[in-house]
Amino acid sequence: MNQPTTPNPTTSSSPAAVQWIGESDGYLQLIDQTLLPGELRLIKCHNVETVWEAIKTLRVRGAPAIGIAAAYGVVLSQHGKTAAHSTSLAEAATSAAKYLATSRPTAVNLFWALDRMDHVINASRAGGSELGQALLAEARAIHEEDRAMCHAIGRHGAELIPDGATLMTHCNAGGLATAEYGTALSVMFTCQDQGKSIQVYADETRPLWQGARLTAWELQQRNIPTTIICDSMSAHVMQTRKIDAVIVGADRITSRGDAANKIGTYGLAVSAKFHGVPFYVAAPSSTFDMTLSDGAEIPIEQRDHQEVIAPYGQKLAPSGIDVYNPAFDVTPAELITALITERGVVQPVTAEAIAKHFA
Repeated sequence: MNQPTTPNPTTSSSPAAVQWIGESDGYLQLIDQTLLPGELRLIKCHNVETVWEAIKTLRVRGAPAIGIAAAYGVVLSQHGKTAAHSTSLAEAATSAAKYLATSRPTAVNLFWALDRMDHVINASRAGGSELGQALLAEARAIHEEDRAMCHAIGRHGAELIPDGATLMTHCNAGGLATAEYGTALSVMFTCQDQGKSIQVYADETRPLWQGARLTAWELQQRNIPTTIICDSMSAHVMQTRKIDAVIVGADRITSRGDAANKIGTYGLAVSAKFHGVPFYVAAPSSTFDMTLSDGAEIPIEQRDHQEVIAPYGQKLAPSGIDVYNPAFDVTPAELITALITERGVVQPVTAEAIAKHFA
C-alpha cells in the first residue's frame, strides 16, 4: 500500500528516494517522484513487477537510482510470485534481472547493476535459500558505493566553483536520482556545506518538468536560492546575466566523453560554449560505458506522445498531431569543459584523458 505524507520544503528530512526495509525477506520503498512536489508518497514494492513499473513510469528515475532500485528488485525475486513460478531461486533471480533490464534502455547504471547481480547469481547457484542474503548484500553494496561516490563527486566538483557563483542546471541530478546528495546537485550541496554562497537557475526541463518539480524542490529544502526558468530561456539568461558554470548529470558517457542526459542538455551545452560558460558533467564511474566511443551509439529512449501533448492529463495540443519525444540527447565531448567523477576531474575531455582517469 502506498503511504502519503505532506512534504516540508524548508527542511531536508524527507525519506530517501530508494530504501530497502528489513532483511532478505523485506521490501523496497520508493518515493513516487511523479507526484512531487505536491505530494510526497511512498511506494512499497513487494514484487519485481512493481519495481519494473516504477522504473518504466519514472516513479523512480535518475541513472544511479534506477540501478539501485533494479538491484533490490532482483532481491524481491526470492519470494512471492516470481519465486513460486520458477524451478529454482537462481532461475527466479535470473528471470527478474532479464525482465528489469527491459524497463528503460538509456541509463547504463541499470545494466551495470544487473550485471553485478548476475555475477552473484552465477556464483551462488548452489546456495539455495542463502542466495537471497547474497543478493541483498550485493544490492546494499551497490547502494552504499553510490552514496560514497556522490559525496566524492561533490567534493571534487566544489573545487571548481568559486564563492558567490551563479550556477545553472538541467533536469534533476540530486538525491532523488541517486543514493544521496546526487551528482550535479552534490556539487552544489557540498559548496553549501563548505560555506560558499551560491545561487542556481534551474531549467524547468520539459516535457515532464523534472527541474521545476524535483530539482527546485531539493534546492529549496536546502535553502539554496533558486530561480526556475523555461528551457527556452537559458540562452537569454546566459546572455544577460552572469552565469559562472553549468552543471548537469548524465545517464551514459562513452569512452571519448560524449554524454547522454535529459533532452535539452545538448542545446544548453551549445549555448554555454557560445557564451564562454564552463559546462560540467558530473557522474559516477558506473555511468561510463567504455564499450562505446561515439555518442551516436547510445540508445535513446522514445517515450509516449501523451507526455508532450497532454502532460499530467492537461491537453496542450490538437488531437492527431505527430509527436517526437526522445527522452535524452547526446552532448559531444568537445562541448564539455570537464567531467567530474568520484575519482576527480577529467579535463580536457578526451578518450586519452578518460582512459588515464580510470587506469
